[in-house]
This record gives sequence, structure tokens and C-alpha cells, in this order.
Amino acid sequence: MDLVTIDDIRTAAERIRDAVVRTPLLPCPWADPERPLWLKPESLQPIGAFKLRGAHNALAALDDKTRARGVVTYSSGNHAQAVAYAAREFGVPAHIVMPDVTPQVKVDNTRAYGAEVVLVPIGERESAAYELVEKLGAVLVPPFDHPDIIAGQGTIGLEIGTDLPDVELVLMPVSGGGLASGIGTAVKALCPNAAVFGVEPELAADAAESLRAGSLVDWPIERRARTIADGLRSQPSELTFAHLRSVLDGIVAVGEDEIRAAMAVLATKGRLVAEPSGAVPLAAYLNRADELPRGRTVVVVSGGNVERTLLADVLRRDS
Repeated sequence: MDLVTIDDIRTAAERIRDAVVRTPLLPCPWADPERPLWLKPESLQPIGAFKLRGAHNALAALDDKTRARGVVTYSSGNHAQAVAYAAREFGVPAHIVMPDVTPQVKVDNTRAYGAEVVLVPIGERESAAYELVEKLGAVLVPPFDHPDIIAGQGTIGLEIGTDLPDVELVLMPVSGGGLASGIGTAVKALCPNAAVFGVEPELAADAAESLRAGSLVDWPIERRARTIADGLRSQPSELTFAHLRSVLDGIVAVGEDEIRAAMAVLATKGRLVAEPSGAVPLAAYLNRADELPRGRTVVVVSGGNVERTLLADVLRRDS
């Protein structure tokens, strides 16, 4: 199986240069001085999450005739918004299959970008998307299981390696694995001495179990759907799992209350609005120090599309 390379990621960076925000590394003076911390706020992308990088790269890589047929995807929210946004930029139709338990803010945003949204039970989202591809003659843009998606997400690692070449630890969430695959590939190429760790919710820690087993372990969607981190309920594919085995130095899991507390820290100390999935890596930094290497750390805040009521509840509990 061919893995994405640093050259693929550099090509993606050129394709998406004018379509995404080159997010900064934000220093955190409130963090542990023995573990200097920087935040990579992908929540500041136009759609509020990192997914725009992979989606735009995937659409840009298509030839004009193929792209004009329109695109289809399935997603719990952020990839849905990314494909809808990118399709609007390219002037092509988009049909998005979303679980009927998706936070309303993500559904509304996806529709606002002009996409046709189809809501289905969470266990039917992939099959429904393939049915639409067959019916419409459109192109499937998967949320993580594609080299162009992985390469696009890897541009985050390219930026980290350029902006902080002496980084010692990078923490990012793991779900389907496209983000961690891409970032890990770039960081390992540019900063070979840095450790790359994935972070999952304890209630959706299938990737950690798979890595321990050495092969993919299936968790039923009902089991993974228990976590508040709605963006982290997917499982790695064979392609992303091969990348994770190659580039990850470790993976840790965090609890639901730890995720909520990390959201509050990001809001009150980092001045960033983060959805639960985006706060998962900081939860590991704050609560799993004994399981992680020490040193200069970058935490990827992957998204900020959170329901107002949930954010208000998190902040109320923290006050």
C-alpha cells in the first residue's frame, strides 16, 4: 500500500494556498513551563475546522469534467461543511449525507454553503452516500479514506514543522485517521526527533485498541456514538491505519469530563471556542502528562463548531 509522502503534502499546500487560513501557533503562557505549549487553532478556518484543507485539495485534484458531475460525501459535520464550502468555491453541486444526530449548527452551516443535506440514521450514512453517487453519477469525496484528503490535512504538519522546527511533541485527535496520518507524515519528515501522539475519547478508543492489536478492531457505531466528541466517532480505514502504524509514537484516551474541562480552558485561557473533538488533544496535555513525552508541545485544536447550549453548559460548570 502506497503511503502519502511529504512531496504529496507540499503539492497539496500549493493547491490550497489561497483557499485556507495558514493558522498561527499561539503560545500559551498559562501552560506548564516545563512543557511549553502552543495551540494550532484550526477552528479559525472559514468553516471552523481543519477539514477544509483535505476537501479543497481533493476537489482541486479532480479534472474539470469529473468535478462538474458534482460531489457526494458522508460526514458527522465538519467534513460535510468543508465539501459544501469547497464545492461552492468550484461552482459544482454537493450532496451531503449526515447522521440525524449531528449537532444542528453543523447541519445549518452545511446547508448555508449551498449543499443538499440528506439526514439518515448514523449507521446508514456510508451506504446512503454510495447510493447517491450511483443515482447522480457524482464523485465521492470521503472524509478520510483517500490520499488527497490525507495530504491536505498534512499541510497542518507542514506548517508546524516550518514554524516550530524544534517541536518535541505534537498532539492531535484521531477518528478516521486522516488528520493524524497527514500531520504525522509531515512532522516526521520535517522534525524527525519529534514525537507524534494521537488522542481519542475513552468512549471511542477503537484506534488505540487496533494499534495494540496490530490490526483493525471494530467497535459498533452505537458504542462509539456515546462520546460527546461527535467528530471522533469514525474508525480508521485500512489506508489511514497503515499511516497511523507508520507515524504515531503513541495514542492516549481521555474522559468525557476531561474533554469538557479542556473546552473551558480553551475558552477562558486560550480565548478559543472549541467543539469537544477540538478540545480532546488539550485534555490529554492537561491530564495525561505521565503518558506523554515532555518538551515543547503543539496541540492541534481541530475545530470550533459547537452548539451554543453545550458551550454555555461547559462554561457554567467551570464557573
